[in-house]
Parts: sequence; C-alpha cells; structure tokens
Amino acid sequence: MREKIRVLVVDDSALARQILCDLISKDPELEVAGVARDGIEAIKKAKELDPDVITMDIHMPEMDGLAALEFIMKKMPKPVVMVSTYAKRGAAQTLKALEIGAVDFIAKPGQYPTSLRKISAEVVQKIKAAARSKISLFERSATKTKQRPRPEVKFKKPGTEDRVVVIGASAGGPRALAQILPEVPEDIPAPLILVQHMPPPFTCSFASRLDARSALQVRQASDMEELRSGVALVVPGGKDMVFEKEDNIVRAMLKPTAARHGSGPVIDVTMESAAKVFGGGAIGVLLSGMGSDGAFGLGMIKDAGGVTIAEHESTCLVYGMPKVAIERNFAIKVVPLDGMVDAILDSFEC
Repeated sequence: MREKIRVLVVDDSALARQILCDLISKDPELEVAGVARDGIEAIKKAKELDPDVITMDIHMPEMDGLAALEFIMKKMPKPVVMVSTYAKRGAAQTLKALEIGAVDFIAKPGQYPTSLRKISAEVVQKIKAAARSKISLFERSATKTKQRPRPEVKFKKPGTEDRVVVIGASAGGPRALAQILPEVPEDIPAPLILVQHMPPPFTCSFASRLDARSALQVRQASDMEELRSGVALVVPGGKDMVFEKEDNIVRAMLKPTAARHGSGPVIDVTMESAAKVFGGGAIGVLLSGMGSDGAFGLGMIKDAGGVTIAEHESTCLVYGMPKVAIERNFAIKVVPLDGMVDAILDSFEC
C-alpha cells in the first residue's frame, strides 16, 4: 500500500487551517503532517516534520509566505503550493513565489476561507501534483550558468497569416516560459500565443513580467486583436482564444473558457483552432503541467501537417501534459527546456 502524502498547512487564520486540514484528511491519499501560523513556525515545522508538500499562505504576521518560501527553497527544498488573493498585489506576489520555487498556487475564492470547500477538488489536485513534482530542478537552476549566446538568425518574412506558435503550459509553466521567452529573437516570423493555466488578473501581471525580460513584445491579448509577428499574446484567465481569418488578416477572438474546473484558458481549444486556421503553418508546444490539456491539441496540429513539440521529462517540473502527448505519439519533437527555442526556430525555413 502506497504511503500517504504528508502535508504541512501554513496559514495565520485558524479557520483556514481547519478547513484545509479537513479537505486534506478526507482524501485517502493525503494526511496532515502538521500546521503552522506564520513563516517562522513554517520553517521550524518543515525541519521537524519533513512534509512531502507545504501549503503556504502569503500574507502572515512575523514572517510572510514569500520570505518563508525563499528560506525553505534555499535550505531544504520542498514542493510548496501558495495560497494567494485575487488582488493585483496578490498576483505580483504569487508570480514572485513561482519564480522562487513554488510549484503552483491556489487563488483564494470570495468569502475565503469558508469558500475553500467549493474548490476542494482543485486544492487536492494541486497538492497531489506538487507531491509528484521535481523540486530538484530549482536547485539546478540556482547554480545555472549564464545563458549561452544565440547565433544571429535571419528569417524569411512570410505573412502573419501563414504561421503561428502556440505554447501551452500549466503547473511549472511560468518558470519554463520565463526561461525560454527571453531567448526568442524579436524577428521571429510568427506571432506567439501563450496559453498558461492561470486566473485573472494573474495573466495580466504575468504578461508584464515576461515583457520586461524579453526582446519580444509580450502583452495580454485583447478580443479581435490582429496577430503580428514578433508579438507574444498571453490568453487572459477565464477566456479561451480561437482564430478568425479574413482577407489574409488573422485575429484573436476571446470567449468564455470551456474549462470545467479552474479558470482556464484551455490549451486544446486554441491549438485546435490553430490547426484549422493555420494548417501546416501551426507550431504547437506543450510545456510542464498536470493533467492532459494540450495533448489533443498537439494531435490536431500534427494531423494538419504542423510541427508539434513537447518538453522532455528531465526538465518538467510537473510531467503530466507532455507525458500524455508523448505517450499518444502526438509530439514530433521531444526536447528539454534548454533546447526548446532551437526546436521552435528549426521549424521555420531560414
């Protein structure tokens, strides 16, 4: 019989701790290892109890969740799932936590903490995914050397209506995208569409952080926006993106997400539309994430004659979505993160 996943619950609210403990205890694969009321106690309990996963609130007295997370990732790396507010300040702090080393986050619904029960399935799912994550990747990235220079590449300039790169990601995706986007040359002859599982307003803050680090323009997509080469559009949380082509102009259309759980966006929806509108000019990329979203979309792009790329298990923080695509033979190329941009650029005729 498999051992249960032991969870340390960290929150300054006694009610939130109790509700989280109840949700965890009801699942046969999980158990509560202990609780902590602030960051200082979280560090102490993490040392003493050696939990498999930690749920960490951000706003706490004495020491907040970000400071505690940073200490834990430096001294005793553990899979951590952050608990964040939907507010703008909470979004920025959550994205910072993902950069420091958190595997994923749970956005506090309205009427928190009693409303946690409404998203119990999401809470349990993210804890289990975190337990299976490769947290050692953050240790490796902490000692990573400076990025190698990329040789200058000259592209032919097809019309924007000819090519598109759709990149899908979930848990572990923010870290992966922050690594590869800065390596993409600004003269890439296609628009990039970033479909990251993330609720609003997190996607807007996420786009801004990527834009500050990239040669490309990166911004959150607007409805009916024309696609342009060298521009990366982040699909807004709570929406799905499809494409419409008219008079050789392709526009991004946003509609309410079809996601059954969470806030979307759904990778399969965008990749399927890319396959229909761009055909063999579509390039689909599937990065780290739990579940199977995006695998079917890669299959559609492959069937349409496009190029499909999945992240190799060795660099996936959560090896879920790429695994499904690879097992179903939907990925033409399987490459680690440090070879991802080369694989994308090799898909163009230079």
